[in-house]
Amino acid sequence: MNALPARISLNDWRQRYAALKNSGMTEPCYGGPLERHFDDDDLRLADLKFDNSAAALHLWNFLLTEEDRLAKARQSGKKIIGTMKDLGTVPVLAYAIDNIAAFYPDGAWWIPCIMKNSDGLLSIADSLGIDECFCPVRAMLGAFTTCAHFPIPDSLICSAGAVCDDFSAIAQRLCSLGFDIFWWEMPRRRSPQPREESLSVPGGIEVPQSMIELLECEFRRIATHIENIAGRKISIAGLEKSIALTNYARSLLMQLRTAVFTAQVCPLGALEMLISEMLIIHFCSDRTGTIFVLEKLLEEVKRRVDAGVSILPDGSVKIFWVNPVADLAAMPLLEDLGGRICGTDYMITHALLPIMTGIDPYSALARSAAADLMTGPTQDRAYSICSEARKFGSEAVIISRIPGASHCATETPIIAEMVRHELGIPVLEIEVPTILDPVRPSLQTKIEALIETALQRRAK
Repeated sequence: MNALPARISLNDWRQRYAALKNSGMTEPCYGGPLERHFDDDDLRLADLKFDNSAAALHLWNFLLTEEDRLAKARQSGKKIIGTMKDLGTVPVLAYAIDNIAAFYPDGAWWIPCIMKNSDGLLSIADSLGIDECFCPVRAMLGAFTTCAHFPIPDSLICSAGAVCDDFSAIAQRLCSLGFDIFWWEMPRRRSPQPREESLSVPGGIEVPQSMIELLECEFRRIATHIENIAGRKISIAGLEKSIALTNYARSLLMQLRTAVFTAQVCPLGALEMLISEMLIIHFCSDRTGTIFVLEKLLEEVKRRVDAGVSILPDGSVKIFWVNPVADLAAMPLLEDLGGRICGTDYMITHALLPIMTGIDPYSALARSAAADLMTGPTQDRAYSICSEARKFGSEAVIISRIPGASHCATETPIIAEMVRHELGIPVLEIEVPTILDPVRPSLQTKIEALIETALQRRAK
């Protein structure tokens, strides 16, 4: 049943769900009323505003049932691989074998937000010597030690080298607690030297050929490890099929982003778009399910764009958002204050780009990993942000610093300066804690000032 697009509360979803069911809505196996997740202690849901479409309901139910899927995967005899930090490449390799389920334990960083700190994971991390000086991904330590939020993987695979310092320290602490980790090296991306052999990677960046050769060796080494866990070989045909399915999922997401960010009026909210982007790094443990969810969202967005209907008031200021937020409530807050998301860089831009085909699949994975803008000079990422913001007509940029994240202290001023220089649009630097409620008044004031500045520029 189609209805006028709207942002509704968790309480409103009770009536909306009944109406959708009465109209004949069919649901996947993980379907059901949204409020049941609140009953399972996902308390932050009561404070959010959700899109009122059936497609959005599928998205949220899919996201919030990953633990159930992992448990069923184990019960069915599948091996579970925890892929850590590379955000978008190792899962593609893992899904080349049909008795493997892959997920990112990194995602535990949102558990304290979703459960409004009732989980106690950050306190556990504190007791293990990883305090608030570190990124909120430290919640992962608590999730592993309590065994309460996901099945303990049969193997952990983690990148090292050109990765976040905080995450490296947290992963090493996890290793010291007795959790065995298979480490692989992610070299820092650099520009080729004069007369040095180079190769192009997704996104059009040139990198030294030696970097790709090193990464190709690493991915072959990871493949051997996964084969040992699975008791099966990874065939070239199986890996090529995995890449093809991944590219299809990524194409759906890119179509969704383009449709939403370029629409005259806003057809889908910031919260659902954020979750959609996060799905693509590991498919929330189910690539087929991710494809279904993205297809339904894209269908809904196209219908709304064709009808010219919006979930937000006309004239909302187009905001480009940099870095994912620790508290999901920041997204509806922005919309309440008159903004809409038109462009994002959630630190996973390489996972949005198609993996190259027609070449050796291990070389293709190597090039995809090398395209990660977080592993090279911040200027590369800043140029990409400027290019995307210009393409989507963004009127302002918000850079959300992640609490305790060491990279934010150095990269934020570089990005802000380049945006101001290249685009001449206002930039706001904020920090969003795990629960933003105590700082809501100050955040609101800062965002209101940014939106007012953008409106003044628009009026000139």
